[in-house]
Amino acid sequence: MSDQPWGDRDSRGEWQPSPLPKPGSLKNLWDVLWPYNLIYMALAVLVWLYLTPSLETTKNFEWGWMLFVYLRNVALVTVIAGGLHLWLYVAKTQGVKFKYNDKWMARQDKKFLFGNQTWDNIFWNLTSGCLIWSAYEVVTLWAFSNKLIPLVDFRENPVYFVLLMWAVIYLRYFHFYFVHWVSHWKPLFKISHYLHHKNINVGPWSGLSMHPIEHLLYFSGVLLHWVIPSSPAHAIFHLLHAGVSPALGHTSFHKLLTGKDDQGLVADHYFHYLHHRYFTVNFGVQEFPLDWWFKTVHDGSPESHAQMMAARKKKAGKAGADDPA
Repeated sequence: MSDQPWGDRDSRGEWQPSPLPKPGSLKNLWDVLWPYNLIYMALAVLVWLYLTPSLETTKNFEWGWMLFVYLRNVALVTVIAGGLHLWLYVAKTQGVKFKYNDKWMARQDKKFLFGNQTWDNIFWNLTSGCLIWSAYEVVTLWAFSNKLIPLVDFRENPVYFVLLMWAVIYLRYFHFYFVHWVSHWKPLFKISHYLHHKNINVGPWSGLSMHPIEHLLYFSGVLLHWVIPSSPAHAIFHLLHAGVSPALGHTSFHKLLTGKDDQGLVADHYFHYLHHRYFTVNFGVQEFPLDWWFKTVHDGSPESHAQMMAARKKKAGKAGADDPA
């Protein structure tokens, strides 16, 4: 009998939930929204209304409002990633319960800046991450202000406005899959994406811990709003989702406990945890079936693992056959 109600760990300290289902039902449309994407959407609207300079202000590049955008984004990441880190990794309020492995963030490890995984991750979040996020946002707001890109007004097109807010989630997922897949192209991996994958055992600050080249690719999805008729709210939501959602996606916890008897919020990011563990699978998100369509999925089942290993052997065999030595 298990010594813990949520399942045993293997000899390496790994724990996994049940194999992950393929998305695609109508119910999935609601599951994609509830609860986290609705929270991000509401937060983006509040940021747009109360924490974003007016389009009159952003007509010209001026240090005052541009610095404000950067500091606001630093604050958002710090509150969300930092809050999750304090809750789960400093206070350790639930220990390793529902944690995919029993390991904590690395210390005294030379592969990380300052020899500390957490400080390394924070550095890349708040420097390159927030700077490049803010640069994309600043230029996009400037373009909206100067009518260089198509602008949608909520008062004139309320239905389109709301539907596009929902569609931004799928635009993000679509863009993320292909940019992430390209980032694993060997030359690009070696010069940039390797930095993110130093985090095999991930934490909330690991999500946005990337090389500047990868940040440029990762946040480039906002350029879709230079083509699709949008508003600053949509562009801000796109960037904010990219900036803060990785913190939750990299907690390494399946469930965030908030009460007794294992009550809490389901984080459910085992799909991406498997990507950090195995590298060659799960380039997208569980809610959008691109990995199933392109046969890059690992759903946590033994069958899926066998398929991954067979694909690796086949690739290794082909590479060996092509080697003139």
